[in-house]
Amino acid sequence: MTRQSGTIFQPGGVSIALHTCTQKDQSPCSYMGNEGKAPKKKLINSVDSCVDEAVCGLVRASGGLSLLQGHRVVLRSDLVNLTGKVALLSGGGSGHEPAHGGFLGAGMLSAAVAGGVFASPPPASILAAILCLHHAGASGVLLIVKNYTGDRLNFGLAAEQARNHGVAVDMVIVAEDCAFDQPSKAGRRGFVPGCLPSFDLPPGDMELGLGIHGEPGIKRLKVASADELVKTMIDHMTNPDSQSHLPLKSGDSVVVCVNNLGALSCLEMAVVTGATITCLENRGVVVARVMSGSFMTSLEMAGVSLTLMRADQETLRLFDAKTSAPAWPNLSSVCVSGRSYVTDPRAVSPRPQADTHSEGPLSAVMRKALEMVCSTLLEKQEELNSLDPIREWLQDHVVPGCPGQLLSVLAGLVQEKMGGSSGALYSLFLTAAAAHLTENNAAAWASAMHAGTQAIRRYGGADPGDRTMKASSGAESTRDLTAMAGRASYIAAERVTLPDPGAVAVAAILRAVLESLGGQK
Repeated sequence: MTRQSGTIFQPGGVSIALHTCTQKDQSPCSYMGNEGKAPKKKLINSVDSCVDEAVCGLVRASGGLSLLQGHRVVLRSDLVNLTGKVALLSGGGSGHEPAHGGFLGAGMLSAAVAGGVFASPPPASILAAILCLHHAGASGVLLIVKNYTGDRLNFGLAAEQARNHGVAVDMVIVAEDCAFDQPSKAGRRGFVPGCLPSFDLPPGDMELGLGIHGEPGIKRLKVASADELVKTMIDHMTNPDSQSHLPLKSGDSVVVCVNNLGALSCLEMAVVTGATITCLENRGVVVARVMSGSFMTSLEMAGVSLTLMRADQETLRLFDAKTSAPAWPNLSSVCVSGRSYVTDPRAVSPRPQADTHSEGPLSAVMRKALEMVCSTLLEKQEELNSLDPIREWLQDHVVPGCPGQLLSVLAGLVQEKMGGSSGALYSLFLTAAAAHLTENNAAAWASAMHAGTQAIRRYGGADPGDRTMKASSGAESTRDLTAMAGRASYIAAERVTLPDPGAVAVAAILRAVLESLGGQK
C-alpha cells in the first residue's frame, strides 16, 4: 500500500434543507441540551452519555458487532476472517446515524470510530482501531474519510502513527460536494449519502448546498415542488460553468443515492426519489441503481441530499456485491431505467355491469327510493361529494328492476367514489345484502338487511352501543355513547358532544327509503 496523504474520491452530490433549528452557540451540548442534562425533546438520558449509549445499543442489537474497550470503536465480531486481507475503517462525528456503525458487515466496513455529536473522533481511538485490525491479521488498513478538516487531520495523524508501528495504511478522502462553483482550498466537502446548525430558515425558504453539520450553503430559495427541487439540484450539480460539476451526458449510466438528512417522511422520500429518476431519464441518463433512505443524517434536519456516481459494468458488479451491513439496502441488480413498472390488471372490473334491458315493474319504485335517499343526504354538506356519483349514475342508466343487482351496482359505486372507512362500510353492507336479494319480498329484504349488518359487525368490529354508524332513536342515542370501534374510538369522551355522523346518515337513508316506499307492499 502507498504512503500518500489520501486519494480523492469524487462522485457528485448536493443537498438541500427545508428547515433546521436556530442555534448561535457553537458547542455540541448547546444543541443537544444543557450540558449534562437531557434536552426536553430528545429521547436520551444525558448529553454526556448519549453517544456511548447509542454505540452500545447498536452493538447489543446487532449480534455481529463488538466494542473495543475504552474507545468508541465498533468492530466486526468475525475479525479472524481478515487474515491476509485489507481491512476497511471509517468514522466521524455522531449525529449522522446510521453512519458509520450501520455500514459494518461482511463486504463493507471492518470497523468504525465514533466521535462526539458533530465532532471528529480523537486520533487515539482511530489509532486503537487501526492497531486492533492489524493485530487481527489484516494485511493493511484503508481509511475512508469524509473531506472535513477535523476528520482529515485526526485520521491523518492516526495513519502516520500507525505507520510508525509498521502498519500498512492508506486513506481515501470522499469529496463529492458539487454545491460550490469554485471550491475553497479546503476542497469539496464529503456528504455521502449535506459547525452545528447555526442558522434559521424562515417559513417558505429552503437552502441549497448546506453541509451535514449545518454549514451554510450557496443560496436560499423559496420552497418548491419536489419536481422543481430535484431539477434545481441536478441542474446545479451538472452545470459545466461550475468547477466542481459532475460531467453528465445523455447515455451515461449512474447510481443514484437519495439520502434523507433526518426528518423527511417516507412518503416525501418516495416522491423525491421518483422525481429524481424521472428528471435524469428526461436528460437521457440511464439510472442503473437507486438507493433511497437514511444513510448519512444530520440529526433531525428536514432535507435531502442527492449523490450521483457514473457507473460502468465493473462498477455495478462491485456495487451489487452482497453485504451484511444492516444500513445498506438490499437492492435489485436489475437496471432501473427501461424496466416496466406498471402491470395491467387482468381481472375484469369488480363492479357488476347493469343490464340495460332489465327494466321491470319495480324499476320506478327503486328509482324513487334511491332518489329520495340522495335528496335527503344531499342536504348534509359533508355527504355531498360522496353522493354526486350516484346521482350522475341515475341520470345515465336504467335502474335495474332486480333489487339485488341494484345493490351490487351501488356497492361498486360507493367503493370506487367514496373515501375513508364509511365508503368501505357502505360497500360491505350493500355487497352482503345484495347476495340475499334473490327474491323481492319482505322476508328477503329482512334477510338482506341482517346480512349487511352482520358483515359490518364481522369486519368492522362494531356492535350496538359502540357509537358507530350502525343505527332515528338509535342514531340520536349515540350522543351519550363512547366510541368503541373505528377511528372515533381514539377521541377523548369529553370532546364528543354530537351524535355519530355515520349513524345519523344511516338513519336518514332508512327513513328516506321508508317514506319513498309508503303504501308499497
